[in-house]
Amino acid sequence: MAPRDTVFPAGRQDLYTRHAYSAAIRSGDLLFVSGQVGSRADGSPEPEFEAQVRLAFANLTATLQAGGCGLDDIVDVTTFHTDPERQFGTVMAVKAEVFPAPPYPNWTAVGVTWLAGFDFEIKVIARIPG
Repeated sequence: MAPRDTVFPAGRQDLYTRHAYSAAIRSGDLLFVSGQVGSRADGSPEPEFEAQVRLAFANLTATLQAGGCGLDDIVDVTTFHTDPERQFGTVMAVKAEVFPAPPYPNWTAVGVTWLAGFDFEIKVIARIPG
């Protein structure tokens, strides 16, 4: 089995330590990124939904960079939504900015009833370049 190395974005390890999980795990040439939410530096949710989605993508980007990847290296995406019918248009608009052209990553969207005070979460698997 390939060794597992933990990855943390700069300035956010306390958040992960407090909740006892890693931001990402590097295993071989893959980076498995834990669900990223629109949390502020203190761990609290960004209250406005579109800003929360944008912040989740910013937190995702920081974690990918800490693991030696970028958005173009993502191969699989799973998102979680507390009110998919109401939220999907906003998420799709932000997604179109983040992934403006093919090839797009695989994407699975899941409706959930609880995200610990958040309304959107994104987790990914990325291939580490090189």
